[in-house]
Amino acid sequence: MTRVLITNDDGIDAPGLCALAEAALGAGFDVTVAAPAVQSSGSSASIVAAETNGRIGVEHRTLAPIPEVKAFAIQGGPGLIALIAARGAFGDPADVVLSGVNHGANVGRAILHSGTVGAALTGGLNGARAMAVSLDVGMNPGRFHWKSGADAAIALIPELLAREEGTVMNVNVPNSESARGIRESTLAPFGIVQMTVAESEESYLRLAVEELPNVPTAHSDAANLADGWITVTGIDSIIERPLGLGAQPGSSDEAGSPPGSGGSGTR
Repeated sequence: MTRVLITNDDGIDAPGLCALAEAALGAGFDVTVAAPAVQSSGSSASIVAAETNGRIGVEHRTLAPIPEVKAFAIQGGPGLIALIAARGAFGDPADVVLSGVNHGANVGRAILHSGTVGAALTGGLNGARAMAVSLDVGMNPGRFHWKSGADAAIALIPELLAREEGTVMNVNVPNSESARGIRESTLAPFGIVQMTVAESEESYLRLAVEELPNVPTAHSDAANLADGWITVTGIDSIIERPLGLGAQPGSSDEAGSPPGSGGSGTR
């Protein structure tokens, strides 16, 4: 049976987390829930935790709709949870890490800052297949369609399992009972919202979130989501980018050649 870890950055009491766990259990997966004890949005893939004498607090929880599922509230962020899960903190490491259903869309290159996405990337980096799933509730939602987000994630698991270990998908779902369908999308160059400094004094800052006025780039996750599609984007964590500095000291290719000298490996 496929082992699935459910986590999030909205915290153990978030309704999207429970909806996702309930859907995964209903689909026949072996489900474990481990989520931050408190809200951890914007934590990216941070592995910082609240420690006491070098120990990270773990509290066993019962999720009312699914009391049979093992659930843990952790004094740490979702990136840390995905990491320690891969090290056997909650039993055998998961085959699949599902992070969400997040309260709000995670689109564009701003997903760098998302704890929802950070958990999925950490899971993928440690050998699992992983998916971040978010519900586009907007700034002032009248109703939350958590089940739509959860069902979309579960429907995509066969596609995820067909890919190699380490594959990570970022999924965004319209906040409605039905979407137009699924569309693979590029990352927009920005997100849907941005953080701003709302107040600045000598001893403190107050931040606020506001919607961006930009028109989404065509075929991007932001544009397709706004048009009513479930968006799917394959993402990687840290990747290297060649700088064209030439051979480095100690390498077998013209060791000691100055950068840009035209030796082997300069391009």
